[in-house]
Amino acid sequence: MPDAAPPIFREVLRIAGPTVATMTSYTMMTFTDKWLVSKIGPEPVYVGAQGNGGLASWVAISFASGTLTIINTFVAQNMGAGRPERGAAFAWNGVWLGLLYWLVILMPYSFALPWLLRIANLDPEQARLGAQYGQILLWGAGITLVTRSMSQFFFGMHRARVVMVAGIAANLVNLGLSYLLIFGTFGFPTWGVAGSAVATVIASGVELAILMWVFLGKEFAVKFGTRLHWRPSWAHCKDIARLGWPGGAMFGNEMICWGFFMVYLVSHFGRVHSTAGWIAHQYMSLSFMPAVGLSVACTALVGKYQGMGRPDLAEQRAWYCTRVAMVYMGVCALAFVVFRRPLIGLFIPADALPEDVGPLVALGSSFLIAAAAFQLFDAVAMVLSGALRGAGDTFWPGMYTLVLSWGVIVLGGLGMITFVPRLGSVGPWIAAAAYIVILCMMLLARFRTGHWKKIRIVKDPVVTAAAGEATDGVQ
Repeated sequence: MPDAAPPIFREVLRIAGPTVATMTSYTMMTFTDKWLVSKIGPEPVYVGAQGNGGLASWVAISFASGTLTIINTFVAQNMGAGRPERGAAFAWNGVWLGLLYWLVILMPYSFALPWLLRIANLDPEQARLGAQYGQILLWGAGITLVTRSMSQFFFGMHRARVVMVAGIAANLVNLGLSYLLIFGTFGFPTWGVAGSAVATVIASGVELAILMWVFLGKEFAVKFGTRLHWRPSWAHCKDIARLGWPGGAMFGNEMICWGFFMVYLVSHFGRVHSTAGWIAHQYMSLSFMPAVGLSVACTALVGKYQGMGRPDLAEQRAWYCTRVAMVYMGVCALAFVVFRRPLIGLFIPADALPEDVGPLVALGSSFLIAAAAFQLFDAVAMVLSGALRGAGDTFWPGMYTLVLSWGVIVLGGLGMITFVPRLGSVGPWIAAAAYIVILCMMLLARFRTGHWKKIRIVKDPVVTAAAGEATDGVQ
């Protein structure tokens, strides 16, 4: 059987390059947000408030967001099978599901958020500011979920450049508005931490506007019927829910456990521990978000070749993306260890209280060392998770995450606090590292069984593997 695929490096670069750039731009947005927020005042409260509020809001958002990632799989597999016109219906029905979830779940949850942060035993000021930040994100989450549906469509169509342009434009808007609204520059209101959230929601609206402009434009309307399939379809919603719910449960459950980890296990030691934890977490984001981009690209690549009936090429692409992610995250791990003290110091304002500076640097440095220990394992876990999702193998990865996150992050973190109290907030970070390592081993074993190669989610494909080269031209 002839190999109709383009050279692997060129293909992965074309799809993963814009995807990684998009995820990196999102990370830089949150990085600059936290850096700006850290300059509000000398008290070590603002970064932790933003982090806790953001995570508490994303715990609820992530269930729907994770479910909607399956749109990438459906679109990619249909494209590989020669049915690219079927993808628009999945994107539209993702939009309707996302908006329904926002109205029924997220809006009521937003009004319970202040109470939830108060009972989490946080510093009272961090809880108050975090609730303001999280509520604003939740009120704008309808935009976020519609944007997720549209971006997954473009990823599945191997048009990642569209998402990259929209994401970079949104991040530039966010950067400018955050500066204006956090500090009240040029006559704008001084909203502090809340101003950062407002800027994020407005920037998300800009991103969505660009995606919809291309999605509904003449080219896509003619080629893929994007203006025709807007009506809600029970069959498409059922397909998204059937294959997407394990991913939603995986993301949502992981966010709950990481939320418990950051908001309770670490933050309940005090505002200094909370701030140090969120600074370290931000550097983790700089490390894993590009790998998330590779994971998304891997989903699209595996989905395409599964749709073409070429699991051999799908596997080849998965391993290639895994190696690239390991190289990048390995370099990040080295940087975390070697430059840990200046990295933490970047987020400490010049007028910080002297008694806070030493503990912040010491704790943050310890957290970065713990994060460095699991970087390579995290690279493998993220990319292979994306590969399995691209094939439609979503149930068992979701179950692994469910069991291990509660068993290792939550119970393990509580055990470290209870039985090794001398480690303080470093103990839960050790448990988190163990979780990533074990999850990596489970996902690696699942991928190597090859069960995913037998899964077919596209009916009546119209291209063979030899004809698949034609679909590659849809860029």
